Amino acid sequence: MPPSVAVVTDSTAYLPPVGGITVVPLSVVAGGVSYDEPDYTGDLAAATTSQPSPDRFAAVYATLAEAGHTAVVSVHLSSALSGTAGAAALAGASAALPVEVVDSRSLAMGLGYPVLAAAREAARGAGLTAVAEAARACAAATRTFFCVDTLDQLRRSGRVSATASIFGSALMIKPLLHISGGTIQPLEKVRTAARAVARMEDLAVEAAGSAPVDVAVQHVGASERAQVLAERLKGRLPAVRELRVVEVGAVVGAHVGPGMVGITVAPGGYG
Repeated sequence: MPPSVAVVTDSTAYLPPVGGITVVPLSVVAGGVSYDEPDYTGDLAAATTSQPSPDRFAAVYATLAEAGHTAVVSVHLSSALSGTAGAAALAGASAALPVEVVDSRSLAMGLGYPVLAAAREAARGAGLTAVAEAARACAAATRTFFCVDTLDQLRRSGRVSATASIFGSALMIKPLLHISGGTIQPLEKVRTAARAVARMEDLAVEAAGSAPVDVAVQHVGASERAQVLAERLKGRLPAVRELRVVEVGAVVGAHVGPGMVGITVAPGGYG
């Protein structure tokens, strides 16, 4: 028998298939053709992105109701970066079962860990309020840092301001960023890519402290750098509960560009 509360998310969580979690894909548009995110493997610089329609969410919620679920917790990427959570809320308002939408105020594994927290709570038989609260509490305690080769793609897509773009281009400075208040914000100026990654590693270790944590090293086409970073973190985070390396997909990749490397640190107590 399925858990009473179903968990829904979108493809920018970049989770592997997990029982009890339904994923609604965002779209990548290139050459006038729209692709569900997992199906696009073309040039990221030529791509734009699009949120799922309310009708697509409505179809998912209807299917879950027919399968015997009594409620849905729908956890999505930051509403400051995408209208996905808004589309989910619009569909949920007329669904055949209660739907609570949770804005993770993040993306990638900053979204993925709250989704996993919600799914674990649902699998234990928790009700709608408790499942949604598990996602919100995990999201509030999760930190994400990342560095990119250039801010040009983020600026063109409107995800950072022109002022922030100057921050990243002056004197070959490599921008170190984080997710704050649901938006992408410059954090520090670093002179080289190697120093940016090293500083990001230090910030992740500080964020983790001595408590048990789950950590994801994420990248766009930079698997070797990500694996090296993950190995270093293993040695510096003795209380790490799980450490995974994740290649993010085309929706985030189209905005941050190839070469992005990031770290998400989530508390290990949510499950």
